[in-house]
Amino acid sequence: MKPMGMALVGIGPGAVPHLLSLHDLRHAIDLRWAITRRPDAANMGPFQGHLKPSADFQAMLHDPAVLAVIIATPAATHLEMAQACFAHGKHVLLEKPLDVSLARAQRIVELAEQSHCHLGVVLQHRFRPGVERLQLLLDAQALGAVQAASVSVPWWRPQSYYNQAGRGTMARDGGGVLITQAIHSLDVFRALVGVRRVVAAQASRTRVHQMETEDHVQALLELGNGAPGRMMATTAHYPGGTERIEVIGELGTAVLQGGHLRVDFIDGQASIEVKAEGGTGGGANIMDFPHDWHRSLITDFVASIQNQRPSRTHGGEALQTHQWIDDLLAAAGQVVTL
Repeated sequence: MKPMGMALVGIGPGAVPHLLSLHDLRHAIDLRWAITRRPDAANMGPFQGHLKPSADFQAMLHDPAVLAVIIATPAATHLEMAQACFAHGKHVLLEKPLDVSLARAQRIVELAEQSHCHLGVVLQHRFRPGVERLQLLLDAQALGAVQAASVSVPWWRPQSYYNQAGRGTMARDGGGVLITQAIHSLDVFRALVGVRRVVAAQASRTRVHQMETEDHVQALLELGNGAPGRMMATTAHYPGGTERIEVIGELGTAVLQGGHLRVDFIDGQASIEVKAEGGTGGGANIMDFPHDWHRSLITDFVASIQNQRPSRTHGGEALQTHQWIDDLLAAAGQVVTL
């Protein structure tokens, strides 16, 4: 099959795993454009010297060989860029979150449906082998009915991170720790066990950071089947720990720490373990993680276009996670400054 023509918009730090993945997948994907506001300063990684970056977004849109576009720019730019891509018949793989507000996020999903274009969202943690195995176990009722579950994201970001223009603001990012950092773990947790309701929540701005939005949130939840749940997410946990999801079932318990999964059964049958290598981006080095998950996500997105099916992280899925984040903040009320 002829390689799919693709473009990448945004060549910042978040583009690194995309560039590595696209290079790995060059037999199936023809990266024709790399769009950035500063072409001369762009680091093209494995494509350095092989693909010249450009600032001409409109020229890319009018290239009939480009079938799909990866948008890896700040969240506040997503609606307008996605709308332009859809108007030119381009499928879109959008960096998380969908946009800075639920209304703008909903509009992107609507535009994708109206244009009959595919919309995928970069929620690559869904493609960790440990996550995929746990999803299969839960779907097969191997743990029985879920009795309780929790998600914890004890991450760290130094003040220098929030000193960058727009970081941690509503205008650029759409929020703080929930929508910018913890969204990956929250999305996985919601996909695994469901969240029916936020029972109670508290959002705060710790003394660790000077920023506009929240850097610590905790909540009590009602899971999809009515069982109790809880969550905690922060970027004030120095030096940064590994995110953790625990699922207690009537037949055993599963612990997903980063990408490492361990499942122990009450009846004594052999434990299940899926080991993972590499970091998770929970500390000051935000890109400290392998690009394998991005590669799997992009592969799934391309297959969804070719086979005319929704991608595993399609816009509707991402919208549900965005809705949950809005529900958490609504239940918390005003962000408390400590």
